[in-house]
Amino acid sequence: MTEKENKIVKSAMDFVRKSLDGAEGGHDWWHAYRVWKTSIRLAEEEKAEPFTVQLAALLHDIADAKFYDGDEEIGPEMAQQFLEGLGVKKEVITKVVDIIKNISFKNSFEKSVFASKELDVVGDADRLDALGAIGIARTFNYGGHKGFALYDPDIPPQKFKSKEAYKSSKAPTVNHFYEKLFLLKVKMKTVTGKKLAEQRHRFMETYLEQFLGEWEGER
Repeated sequence: MTEKENKIVKSAMDFVRKSLDGAEGGHDWWHAYRVWKTSIRLAEEEKAEPFTVQLAALLHDIADAKFYDGDEEIGPEMAQQFLEGLGVKKEVITKVVDIIKNISFKNSFEKSVFASKELDVVGDADRLDALGAIGIARTFNYGGHKGFALYDPDIPPQKFKSKEAYKSSKAPTVNHFYEKLFLLKVKMKTVTGKKLAEQRHRFMETYLEQFLGEWEGER
């Protein structure tokens, strides 16, 4: 990247860190940081455009709709206004905004009208942060934040058929493993993303086996 692009990325880092100060621990600055770091790795391997990837990774959760009464426009709008203020080229802004609008798991319930190598990279990086040890920690952190039960064997996981049904769920946190996390492995697009997802998926299976065994006093 050019020196100017590196300065813009640094400004984006500062903006995101300040904007997400005090955010829920699974969707805070450090989530953006981890997605950014993983995106850099995947972008190099996939030969995706690094400037677009880094900006999209940093800004992808600048205003997650779940914390804004379900408003899915505020995040892309904030990102666009910020990048316009830095004089970023219009075509780059358009790509970044399109990635932010299409990255979320909940959007997988609808047919996507946008595709790019950069979306594949940032999307995989974001999904990877929902898997493995960190994915487990984020899941229970968010469940606690929302006041969800840890687990209730009388409430089985659902197979959601629409984005709205998924968004409105208040199921116990363990159900989220079956309703989202265990579904992510097959959604990976990049070579390394698939490999890492396989490893993290197995770790979650082992964890949940232990969890359920302890729940029943068998371990």
